[in-house]
Amino acid sequence: MTVGGRIMCGRITLRASAGKLSETFQVADWPQLFPRFNIAPTQLILCVRALPDDPASREVVPMKWGLIPGWAHDPAIGNRMINARAETVAEKPSFRTAFKKRRCLIPADGFYEWEKTPEGKKQPWLIGLPGDAPFAFAGLWEEWHPASDGTSDVVPTVLSCTILTTSANAEMQPIHDRMPVILRPDDHAVWLNAGPHECLSLLKPLPDGTLHRHRVSVRVNNPRNESAECVLAITHAS
Repeated sequence: MTVGGRIMCGRITLRASAGKLSETFQVADWPQLFPRFNIAPTQLILCVRALPDDPASREVVPMKWGLIPGWAHDPAIGNRMINARAETVAEKPSFRTAFKKRRCLIPADGFYEWEKTPEGKKQPWLIGLPGDAPFAFAGLWEEWHPASDGTSDVVPTVLSCTILTTSANAEMQPIHDRMPVILRPDDHAVWLNAGPHECLSLLKPLPDGTLHRHRVSVRVNNPRNESAECVLAITHAS
C-alpha cells in the first residue's frame, strides 16, 4: 500500500533475544532465531496470535508479510497488502474480515522509513523505542487456500499478515505523514481478544516524544543486505 506515492513501513528489524521477546509477548516457547536487521515484504515474519480454544494463551507463528485475502484468486495480491490504513480497515474488503476475526501482534524492535531530501534523494531512518526495546505492531492475519490442481490431496495453506498504519506523530512528521500502529503492552490482550469496535480506539499514533530515530546508511535500500551495519547511526545524510 502507498501513501502519497511512497510505501509506509516497508522494512523492519527484530534483534531482541528469545527470552526478551517471550517476556514481552507472553509466549512461553519462543523460537531461537538469528537477529534480523532488514526484513522486507514478502518475507516471513513472526506473528503472535491468541489460541482459538484458549484466548488467554498465545502462540507465535511465521507468516508471509503481505496479506492475501481468503477470497483472492492470485496470491500475488499480497505483495500490495503489506500495510492497512487504520481509517478504512473496518470497511475495506481486503481487510475487514481479518479485522473482525484475525488480529495479531507483529513483533519488532525497529522500522525503517525514507525521508525525501531537498536534493530529491531518499534518506533512510531507523525508528524505534529507546534502548531498542521490542514492541508490537497492530497486525492482521489471514489463511489462504489455493485451489487444488487435482494431483495431490494435500494443498498447503498460506498464512499471511499486514501491519496497520495511522497518522504520524511529531517524531515521524518530518519523515513521513504516516506511521505504523504500535500498541502499548497493556493493549496487547485487548487487540487480540476484544471486539472490533473496542479495537478501533487503539488505532492511533504513539504520543509525541515516545520514539527514538537516527539516520542509517543506504545499505538498507537493498533487502539482501542483512547485517548489523544496517542499523548503525550515521552523522550526515547518505
